[in-house]
Amino acid sequence: MVRYLVIFISLCVLGACAQTSATDTPSTRLSSKEAKYLFGAVETPSKQRAEPFGSYAKGCVAGAVQLPETGPTWQAMRLSRNRNWGHPEMIDYLKTLSAKAAQQPGWRGLYIGDISQPRGGPMLSGHASHQMGLDADIWMLPANDLALSVTDRENISSISMRRANGAYTNDKWTRQHHEILKAAAQDPRVARIFVFAGAKVQMCKDEKGDRAWLRKIRPWYGHHYHFHVRLSCPEGAPGCENQAPPPAGDGCEDAEVWVKNILNPPKPDPNAPKPKPKPPLTLTRLPNQCAAVLQSN
Repeated sequence: MVRYLVIFISLCVLGACAQTSATDTPSTRLSSKEAKYLFGAVETPSKQRAEPFGSYAKGCVAGAVQLPETGPTWQAMRLSRNRNWGHPEMIDYLKTLSAKAAQQPGWRGLYIGDISQPRGGPMLSGHASHQMGLDADIWMLPANDLALSVTDRENISSISMRRANGAYTNDKWTRQHHEILKAAAQDPRVARIFVFAGAKVQMCKDEKGDRAWLRKIRPWYGHHYHFHVRLSCPEGAPGCENQAPPPAGDGCEDAEVWVKNILNPPKPDPNAPKPKPKPPLTLTRLPNQCAAVLQSN
């Protein structure tokens, strides 16, 4: 499948696709094809120098590296998705963090969820971001068994940490979760970490030492079965676009506002315009380098 996909894209980019009408050109056919079907069909990484292109929600990754299914302090979950690929910096980061997690009581390491597809890009389901190999989901479930079978990893589920729709943590939240998230945020490669608002508030209450790392912990919807790590663009990657840095400060007051809005949701504005649906991401809407990433053997 990959071979024929590469041939098709190569011909289209070179302007050699067969035309069936005056308006049916290679450009129009590529622009009408959703990129998630192109990237979702490729099962292997490109044979290029490792480099991310575009942004976290509109990009791709060349030369991605696969996180081994099992390591001394981690296991990759949901292997059937083929999403345990990332930029080498992300793979190194996950190995490093999992070793630190293994130092926590009751944890032998980490269960790693989705990173990216072999060449990044939009996914068929589940994520708007994770497109440059610089995002990863890490399960909240303590990894106390690193001998899970492939079948186990398809069927086992993580555990929720939230109470009151995310306003508070529940009784499954532990100091170990706090320390793992702290270690995750203290790595200088990290741009931000997304977790449900109640966890951020709880960490703000519990942290008695250096609070600088809390700035990178950002409340976001969901994210109570896992936390989402986002790395900054690595050095020497001019085609990679960083997200704007988090606001100054530890972000604890902002998290409190999130909690208040969860407990007492503001009334919707009846005069607010309805949001317009976003157009699908097509190959022509991605960075130009992404066509070359798809073409690469």
